[in-house]
Amino acid sequence: MSDGTTPLLSSIDDLIESCMTGPRMTHLLPALLVGLARLFDAQQTFISVFTDEEPTWHCKNPKDAACASSSSPCNLDRSSWAWDAPIDSSVVSEWDLKCSAPALISLPTSAFFMGCFIGGLLISTLADSVLGRKRLLVISCLVMSMAGICAVLSPNIWIYASLRFVSGFARGSVGTCVLVLCTELVRKEWRKFVSVFSFVCFTLGFVSLPLIAYLCRMSSWRFMYIWTSVPFLCYVILVNFFAQESPRWLLVRGRKDEAIQTLKKLAALSGNVINPSFTNLQCFDESACETGVLSTMKMLWDRKWAMRRLTAIMIVSFGVGLVIYGMPLNVGSLGSNIYLSVAFNALAEFPSSLVTFFLVGKMNRRSSVLVLTTISGIFSLCCIVNNEIIAAKIQLVLEVLSYFSTCTCRNIILIYSTELFPTCVRNSALALIRQALVLGGVLAPVLVVKGRENKFWSFGIFGLVICCCGFFTLCLSETRGTRICDTMEEEEYKEAHSKARNRP
Repeated sequence: MSDGTTPLLSSIDDLIESCMTGPRMTHLLPALLVGLARLFDAQQTFISVFTDEEPTWHCKNPKDAACASSSSPCNLDRSSWAWDAPIDSSVVSEWDLKCSAPALISLPTSAFFMGCFIGGLLISTLADSVLGRKRLLVISCLVMSMAGICAVLSPNIWIYASLRFVSGFARGSVGTCVLVLCTELVRKEWRKFVSVFSFVCFTLGFVSLPLIAYLCRMSSWRFMYIWTSVPFLCYVILVNFFAQESPRWLLVRGRKDEAIQTLKKLAALSGNVINPSFTNLQCFDESACETGVLSTMKMLWDRKWAMRRLTAIMIVSFGVGLVIYGMPLNVGSLGSNIYLSVAFNALAEFPSSLVTFFLVGKMNRRSSVLVLTTISGIFSLCCIVNNEIIAAKIQLVLEVLSYFSTCTCRNIILIYSTELFPTCVRNSALALIRQALVLGGVLAPVLVVKGRENKFWSFGIFGLVICCCGFFTLCLSETRGTRICDTMEEEEYKEAHSKARNRP
């Protein structure tokens, strides 16, 4: 623990800044390649919106009064009605889940998010300890792509849900590794750009789904997994051979030779030659960041300031996660075209990324998160008003505005999180924060199914939760304009000096 008088450890920032100056910006290519993982991440996250869709049905005999007056086929003879699309166009129709319990219908989606939650808790710390950012990213993406390919062969709902769980388990560390690795591969001035680029890639993946689903609408749902998982597997091969490990992580772990080689490669990309004096760089003492698999969790637990930050931002993230995963799953309840509704939600992430790009440089993190959670909650609550009072199209606009605000808030929270915690625990802390987001995703499908009967259980709960959780932002310190630290002692020293400056 620092006593507030120990000088800051030598800055890796200075080294990276010096190595990556040059006439070209091609040193960004490794970070941009890593950011592309979010495109496939988005596809695997929201693919169930279409593959697990509850399809429409019709009466085989229009003159059948009992059938025509029924709002659900569950009480009708199976021979009196049929699906509007081919029976294998959806998981629900192929395995006859229409009249099953809501928990069974939402099982694959809930299993995916439960896998994200558990996987994030169990394996994300490996990026800070034994595996590193790049290796964990490659392994996680490989498992996700293979699980998607295997889903094509699923014979029943149970095997399918199990594979979705495996995919989610691996996915639990993807977003964290991408954001941390991207920001640790570039100079300070480019961190904002590569962070937003990863958000844009996630949006592109989301936007691509309605198009793929529309092209496959009269085919088996299994084709959607083929068209998303096979390209994902090809991408994994590219990352494995062309992406670089974080030089920050290598230096913090005492692997100086590997760090120098990585920096030389990054410097060469920008047309620069690494200064020979950097080969004499003193690495951090290994004791600055312990090496055990769960050591980073212990480091966070042992420091009250770290646990205070982590708890507060995780609560905020839970409320954001409930909305950001629940809204796309729930658009069908608004009575509008599902392809257009999902497309509008996906397109809302583009201006969200643009707004994030400008907000993070000009507005405080705390006030931005607080304002955005409040706006999202208000618009979500407006969606519970009966369609007779507010038209379905207006409700769709309100839903998209709520989703847009939440997406922007999520982006800022993730950038905020990388600034709140030092390098040696950054991936683990960000993983826990993302798991709070995912926990909202675990609960969202159940609320969505329940909300088909009464929208308060979906839009109403979404709005109340995100508003209440947003106020926990007030417990966090502001980080805009500050440098990111590499060890816990360095962070404590910076915090002590910040308090000293603000003391009257």
